[in-house]
Amino acid sequence: MTDYPSAPDYDPNTAATLFEDATWEKSFASEPNGGNCVEVNLGEGGLVGVRDTKLTRSPVFVFDAGEWQAFLIAVKAGQFDLPGT
Repeated sequence: MTDYPSAPDYDPNTAATLFEDATWEKSFASEPNGGNCVEVNLGEGGLVGVRDTKLTRSPVFVFDAGEWQAFLIAVKAGQFDLPGT
């Protein structure tokens, strides 16, 4: 089991403390002005943080390695594509 706050203790507004500030990465597809993109942080112990690029104090969503892998597979398979795109 991953060693990060359990669901009752999880607070996306303070989860950023689990990640180094300097290791956030913007999407290569991000527009110069921030666009509608997210930043990802591949943290210690297999944790992955995700936050909004446009909000300097954005809440951080935390995934373990298995959850992140499942999410990426679903994205690549088109599970989250909008209808008609």
